[in-house]
Amino acid sequence: MTATAKTQQDNSQRELVLDRLLDAPREKLFRIWTDASTYAQWFCPKPWTVTKAELDVRPGGRSLIVMRGPEGQEFPNLGIYLEVIPNEKIVFTDAFVDAWTPSERAFMVATVTFADEGGKTRYRAVVRHWSADACAEHEKMGFHEGWGVVATQLEALAKSI
Repeated sequence: MTATAKTQQDNSQRELVLDRLLDAPREKLFRIWTDASTYAQWFCPKPWTVTKAELDVRPGGRSLIVMRGPEGQEFPNLGIYLEVIPNEKIVFTDAFVDAWTPSERAFMVATVTFADEGGKTRYRAVVRHWSADACAEHEKMGFHEGWGVVATQLEALAKSI
């Protein structure tokens, strides 16, 4: 097996993908993704909520999103934006928490893309994990269902504004 084939095989064991066609313009979807004031309306599947969202949407910029579970427990999610192309792409990771300070437990790198398709938007989230175990853990946590609900909520919000 070549090194390239091995890398592709390894990536498939560490990658989760959500690919949806959303009935909303990509500019609105991107704006919602990059506006902290909207996160409480779409970012978590209910009954979860967002209690705090701080976003510095630029390469190297920090994000903090605090999610609250149904029993009141809070989960802060710190990260850094790696790449931002307006209306096209957002890449972020939890591997760093502030000014390139490594996190205690790097879990994933996510790439969210927005592309025009037949008057709608091809919305694609590719989440790559540091290990196959972390990927399996994320899938078991409900990646497909959770990120799917969030995409539906994102679409609904974009259609309402």
